[in-house]
Amino acid sequence: MSRIGNKIKQVRLEAKLSQKQLAKKIGASENFIKDVELGRKVVNQSVMDRISKVLGKDLNDITMSFEEQALEEGKQEKIGKTAPIEKVKDVWNDAFSSVLKTVPVYGYDMNKALEGRKMPIIGNKIEGYSKDKVLFLKVEDDDMIGFRMAKGDIAFAHITHEIQNNSICLIEYNGEKIIRQIKKLDNSKLLLISNRGSLRTDTVGIKDIKVLAKLDRVEIKL
Repeated sequence: MSRIGNKIKQVRLEAKLSQKQLAKKIGASENFIKDVELGRKVVNQSVMDRISKVLGKDLNDITMSFEEQALEEGKQEKIGKTAPIEKVKDVWNDAFSSVLKTVPVYGYDMNKALEGRKMPIIGNKIEGYSKDKVLFLKVEDDDMIGFRMAKGDIAFAHITHEIQNNSICLIEYNGEKIIRQIKKLDNSKLLLISNRGSLRTDTVGIKDIKVLAKLDRVEIKL
């Protein structure tokens, strides 16, 4: 058992909480708490702060850096020898797996991930959305350049099929997948807005489009 894990277990028992109860309160799994207390996983500052808040006791005075604990765990197999780089990487990956998620970056077809980006999981969600509903989209054209969204930029988005007024979404329209701003005209009609240097609008029926994802922000490529 690690020094951190031992302290967390001690304070948890004093607070009369089970591993399952503590895990639920910080938005983690019971197995994560179990592994932390057994020294099989390390926690970052954000998770330690949440545990401290739930247990009502500042545990930061006993935290160790990732490097220290990773090296310590790597040495357990061979005392006195430097832990292999692969072992240290494994410890890091195990530690981050419970607090980070690799969010895929897709093209408009959303079929195959082009790459992945690590995002923090807070309260079992990523930026307030279900961790299974978030993604990044790689902008494929300059149709929205007037909205400061250029080809090659990466947009953070979440999957939804709801039509929200004034939202910018990836939609399916006339057999194509495109990004447009949506404005509601009435209960049956929408205005699709793009801006490739000049404003363009298309009036369509609500049933003519399918919303695939709503864009929340764009990472502008400098």
